[in-house]
Amino acid sequence: MPRYSYTAKSLTGEPHSGASEAKDEHDLARILKREGFILISAALEKKAPRKKKFSLSALSFGGVSVKEKIFFTRNLRVMVAAGVSLPRALQILANQSKKKKFQNAILDVRQKVIQGKSFSSALAIHPAIFSELFFNMVKVGEEAGTLEEALKVLTRQMEREYDLKSNIKGALMYPAVIVSVMVLIGILMLILVVPKLAETFADLGIELPLTTQIVIVVGTLLANFWYLLPLVLVILLVLLRMALKTAIGKRIRDTLFLKIPVIKSLVRKTNAAYMTRTLGSLIAAGVPIVRSLEIIAGAVGNIYYKEAIIQAAEHVKKGSKLAEAFSSYEHLYPVLVIQMIEVGEETGETSSMLQQLADFFEEEVERTTKNLSSIIEPILMLMVGAAVGFFAISMLQPMYSLISDFQ
Repeated sequence: MPRYSYTAKSLTGEPHSGASEAKDEHDLARILKREGFILISAALEKKAPRKKKFSLSALSFGGVSVKEKIFFTRNLRVMVAAGVSLPRALQILANQSKKKKFQNAILDVRQKVIQGKSFSSALAIHPAIFSELFFNMVKVGEEAGTLEEALKVLTRQMEREYDLKSNIKGALMYPAVIVSVMVLIGILMLILVVPKLAETFADLGIELPLTTQIVIVVGTLLANFWYLLPLVLVILLVLLRMALKTAIGKRIRDTLFLKIPVIKSLVRKTNAAYMTRTLGSLIAAGVPIVRSLEIIAGAVGNIYYKEAIIQAAEHVKKGSKLAEAFSSYEHLYPVLVIQMIEVGEETGETSSMLQQLADFFEEEVERTTKNLSSIIEPILMLMVGAAVGFFAISMLQPMYSLISDFQ
């Protein structure tokens, strides 16, 4: 589509200039009129040949954070409530965005809105940034004329989701640091101490047990090829990440999450909180239950929960009630979820009941994550003790054998 440089005036007579894409000058005049400007003159821009340049900004390794999307949604709601036109609000938010990727996406959405597309369909063009839940909620708000309320619900939804993830990450930070330090100390011991002990054992001609031989081989390899360790770790991490992206890898990971005692409880509560909060928000916004379940299934990470929600959607589509559809998945969702959904259906307050359930499970997750450190601490102590014990026995056992030979 051709691009025009133009000069225009606002309805109050203030001059305005800029550039915009349009089919022709008539289309440009129509676009500017929507924004409250009258076209005075326009000139077709000539496209200069672009030279390809390498820049770090061209490499986008990270997505748009939840915090940035919360800021965008909250401020957009405020501006929509204040009567600011959507293109103008999007322009302001694009200027405020510090991340180039997000800024370009907002400007593209703005351009599509100016060209006549609905806001929700413009958002749907960028699924990597705006989730299916996001643009479906916006679509419902547009159709019902309650965009401000839809944005308010979306902001609250994302804030709760962000708080939930932050609590879990915060709880796992302590054990992650302890394990990292333990591994680092172990590597240093293998590199600095073990080779010297190996030389001593060789000079004494002691017959070494299997565990000692294993420790010495690993220590010698690390001492001689320590510079390869970072590369090996990176390769292992990449391979692990690739494996976890496969269907088998995902199923193994999710099976482990549902088997480990402490993690199992946290996974169940977290998924219950997310499902009830999102389903309640979508139902309240007027999205049909089947469609709501399909949207949630697309956003859930755990493959077992994804399959359960898809199956539940099929049951509801065939005429089953929501509580009946989830009754077969008591091993995934706490019984309270199914019972309270049933009460909500009987009273006609399903959305309200789901929101109350979400509040309850979010508080449970917060309480569990606060206590997680005290639960994991003794497990970590056992792990550290076992590692130190294995190393000590492997290194001291030959010495004891030597002493007993002298006796």
